[in-house]
Amino acid sequence: MDPAASHEQRRSQRVKLSVPVIVLAESREREQMQEETVTAVVNAHGGIFKLQMELLVGQPIMVLNPLTNQKESCRVVRVDELPSGGFGVAFEFDVAAPEFWPLSSPPADWNLVRS
Repeated sequence: MDPAASHEQRRSQRVKLSVPVIVLAESREREQMQEETVTAVVNAHGGIFKLQMELLVGQPIMVLNPLTNQKESCRVVRVDELPSGGFGVAFEFDVAAPEFWPLSSPPADWNLVRS
C-alpha cells in the first residue's frame, strides 16, 4: 500500500504519544482478559499499542485510561505479530473520541471530529 495514499484515507492526524492504558477484552472461551500497556501512536479515532495477548481483527475491546478513568469501546482493526514478541494492535474507537488523549494542543483536524 502506498503510504501517501494511506495518509489521505486517515480521518485524523496521528500523533506519537505514550499514554498508559488498560485493554479489556474477552477470550474465545468468553473469559475476561486485561493487559496494561502504553500507546505508541494515537489519533482522534483510535491508536496503536503493543500487547502480549492475541486479539483478532474486528474483535470488540474496551480501552481504559487509568489516569482519568475514562473508558471507550473500540474494535481491533489490525494485528501484526512482532519479531520481538507480542503483537502490534491498531484499534478504532466506536465513536471518535479526541478528548480521550491528554493533549493540550491537539491537531486542528481533531476539532472537527466531535461537536
